[in-house]
Amino acid sequence: MTTVTAASIFPIMLISDLFFTTPSLVLLTVLLALALDALLGDPDWLYRHIPHPVVLIGNLISLGEKRLNSENAGRLTRIVLGGLWSLLVIALAAGIGYGLTAVLHLASGEAQWLALIPEALIASSLLAYRGLGKAVLFVATELGKGLPEGRIAISHLVGRDPESLDEAGVSRAAIESMAENYSDGVVAPLFWFVLLGLPGLCAYKAINTLDSMIGHRNDRYEAFGKVAARIDDLANLVPARIAGLFYVLGALLVPSASAGKALGTMLRDAGKHRSPNAGWQEAAVAGALDFALAGPRKYPGYTVDDPYMGNGTPLLNARDIKRALQLYLGAGFWMSFTLLSLWASL
Repeated sequence: MTTVTAASIFPIMLISDLFFTTPSLVLLTVLLALALDALLGDPDWLYRHIPHPVVLIGNLISLGEKRLNSENAGRLTRIVLGGLWSLLVIALAAGIGYGLTAVLHLASGEAQWLALIPEALIASSLLAYRGLGKAVLFVATELGKGLPEGRIAISHLVGRDPESLDEAGVSRAAIESMAENYSDGVVAPLFWFVLLGLPGLCAYKAINTLDSMIGHRNDRYEAFGKVAARIDDLANLVPARIAGLFYVLGALLVPSASAGKALGTMLRDAGKHRSPNAGWQEAAVAGALDFALAGPRKYPGYTVDDPYMGNGTPLLNARDIKRALQLYLGAGFWMSFTLLSLWASL
C-alpha cells in the first residue's frame, strides 16, 4: 500500500533540498516566521536604525525607474526597459535570498536546525500579517473620531484620492485593502517560501514591490511597469485563490458571517474585479459579511468604474471595518492550521 504524505501531495516542496534543507524544516521555519510576525510585526525601534528590506528593494526600483523610464522614449522601448529592469531586480532579490540561505545552512553544518531561527527572523520581516491588521484597525479607530481623521488614516493604506471618500468610501477602502493585502502581504509570501525557500520569498517581495511602485495604469507607468504587473499577476494566481478560501473558512469562526455566502459570492463575483486576483478575496469578504465592495473608485489621475461585488450594502462604517478584522483573524487561524497540519504530516 502506498503511503500518502504531504511531500507526495506537494512534490515541488522537494525543491527545498536545493536550498540546503528539507521540506519539514522549511515548514517549521515558515511557522516560526509567521508566529514572529504575528507577535512582533515590524519593530519600530529596529527600523529606526536600519532600513526595512522592502524599503531597500523600493529604493533600487526607484533608482532604475528614474534612469530608464524616459517620457521621450517610445512605448515599446519603455516596455522592454521596464521588463528588463524588473527581471534584474527579481533575480537580484532571489540571489540575495539564496546567498543568505547558503551562509546560514553552511555555517550550521550537520545541525541544520540551527539556521531555523535566523532564517525565520529574516522571513518574518517580509510578512505583513500583524502590520496589515494594525493598519486597518487604525483606520477604524480614526474614522470613529471623524471623517477628516479617517481620510488621513486611509491615505497611508491605499492610493485613492482621500478627499473623494465619504465615511462609507473610507470604510470600503480599508476593508478592500485588508482583503487584497492578506494575499499579497501574507498568503503569497508564505506560499513562495514553502515552495522555494527564502529565495522564493525574496523574489516574491521584489515582484510585489515592483507592482506596487510601477504597475499602475497611468501615463508614467503603464508601459514601463507592464511586465512587472503581468509577473505579479502570475505570481499571485494561486495564492489569491487560496486566500479567498481562507476567508470562506474564516467565516465559520465569526458568528455574524456566512461561509456559504462567502463561497457563493466569491465564485460568482470574483471575475468582476479588474484584477485577475484581487476579486477572489474581496468577493469572499463581501459575501461573508453581506457587504458590497469594489465598485467605482477614484485615484489620482484616473477613475475605476467597476461593478460592486456582493449583494449587501456599500454603506459601511468603522464598526464594519472591525467586523471585517474578525474575519481576517479567522482566515489567519485557518492559514496557520493548514501549515501546521502539513508540517505534522511530514
